[in-house]
Amino acid sequence: MSELNSNVPRHIAVIMDGNGRWANERGLPRRDGHRAGAESVREAVDACRELGVEYLTLYAFSSENWKRPKAEVEALMSLLEKFLKDKLPEMLKQNVRLHAIGQLDRLPAKCRKQIDKSINKTASNTGLNLVLALSYGAREEIVDAAKQLAQKVADGELAPEQIDNQLFASHLYTADFPDPDLMIRTSGELRVSNFLLWQISYAELVISQKFWPDFRAADMHAAVAEYGKRNRRFGELK
Repeated sequence: MSELNSNVPRHIAVIMDGNGRWANERGLPRRDGHRAGAESVREAVDACRELGVEYLTLYAFSSENWKRPKAEVEALMSLLEKFLKDKLPEMLKQNVRLHAIGQLDRLPAKCRKQIDKSINKTASNTGLNLVLALSYGAREEIVDAAKQLAQKVADGELAPEQIDNQLFASHLYTADFPDPDLMIRTSGELRVSNFLLWQISYAELVISQKFWPDFRAADMHAAVAEYGKRNRRFGELK
């Protein structure tokens, strides 16, 4: 991949789709698909570290996922808590810094406690920034930002004409991160599913036909290679 180093995206966002279908094809419970998907997270992190990617945002649990059966939601929360607990020593060793975005107050207390612990323990790390989108929905994020700005206008702290793209973006959950350069979706689905709608305005899209549990480091490298071939014009003539 060395020939593409100058074209490596600074920020990659991933819709990790297909855990359930992967399990169904093998006659396994859906929770086994989620467990298998956790290994793909490790491989994606390793690949991004190797490539020199600065930010990796993973769509781990959407605001719509709360509508799934209670047993599956509980299994996902338990898996998330265990994953973060087990991977904390590895994140510290690999200099990975953890972040989380979304309506985190909706998460179970034990899960939130582990998230906070992992974020605090890795806060001084200077390598890859791993961002987990949890209880996340882009429409909800945009509405939350609009409410904050509306309140500032109502309080006399802000005039409506002062609101521009930069100010609006500074009120999003992702205010501290650059916009994604590349968005990857697995399982062959051709939609963005309420994920980073504001932030991916100019992101390059790569669709993998593989289910997320089958997505490995080589696939991440291939997606970045494809990104390196793109001519990003941002609306200009180039």
